Amino acid sequence: MVKLSVIVPFYNVQQYAPDTLKSLRANARDDFEFILVDDCSKDETPEILERAARELPGAVHLRHETNGGLATARNTGLDAARGEYLTFLDGDDWLAPGYYAQLVAAIEQLGCDFIRTDHVQCTARARSVHRVPHGRRGVVMPPRDVILPADRSTSVDYAYAWAGIYHRRLADQGLLHFTDGLRTAEDRPWIWRLHREAETFAAVGLLGVFYRRGVASSLTQIGDVRQLDFIRAFDQVIRETAADRDADKLLPKAVRTYCAIISHHLGSIERFEPQVARKLKSLSAAALKRMPQGVLDEALDSMDIQRATRLRRLRRRPVSAEVAA
Repeated sequence: MVKLSVIVPFYNVQQYAPDTLKSLRANARDDFEFILVDDCSKDETPEILERAARELPGAVHLRHETNGGLATARNTGLDAARGEYLTFLDGDDWLAPGYYAQLVAAIEQLGCDFIRTDHVQCTARARSVHRVPHGRRGVVMPPRDVILPADRSTSVDYAYAWAGIYHRRLADQGLLHFTDGLRTAEDRPWIWRLHREAETFAAVGLLGVFYRRGVASSLTQIGDVRQLDFIRAFDQVIRETAADRDADKLLPKAVRTYCAIISHHLGSIERFEPQVARKLKSLSAAALKRMPQGVLDEALDSMDIQRATRLRRLRRRPVSAEVAA
């Protein structure tokens, strides 16, 4: 019986993959498997993973013939996973030795559907601890109870899939797969669905994932059209939350978060290629018009003047029928 499946997508990370794989070796156990998904890398990552498949205990090596993006690569790993528990790691991040054994022990002790953990963010030589925005540690709760309040950062805003561990029953219920083809913000619909539909969760103060920021190949650093997938991701959050039994309570949070993300991208629009910047404005204007307008009015009223003014101006922008659809 496989106790834990670790799903690790890789794409053009030859510089970082050796550290990732070394940290997996320091977490290996007879009942752990490491599913290494090469998302059609064009650098030396495939050769590194082929060697790891021979040398890393528990390694399962899978390769895409075409690049599908992080969401699709994670889904490939989920479909192959055999573990009682599942977790994720990105191919440019790394782990503390023995971390996964502690993570499995924590969820077995608490007996919940999933656990969320803190992590260490690494930018160049700087290190900072980022915590799950939920104050009660080691306490099992219904995850939908911690989605609100709308005007504060909550557990659904801490969307990192690798910051936690998940019982297989969630995969069997269809709650762990990602929206296929999303190139960015793939974890936003995922974390919202998890909190709306799973029954139990807990946050624990366990540090062991080291998240590398500022990687040149990361989509957070690239201002190309793939970044605009956040529109599709948050449209899905709004659509699915609107169908929830508590839609009247939860939609203000979903709409306000969507608005904050749009404002964030508009505030750094200079990093986008010119044609992508124009598309960002038109798609965001259309997105504002698709939101529940009364809920949007309340969200804008609750935001600071700079963001609210930026979004109200965008809301008045004419939108073509093609973009609005």
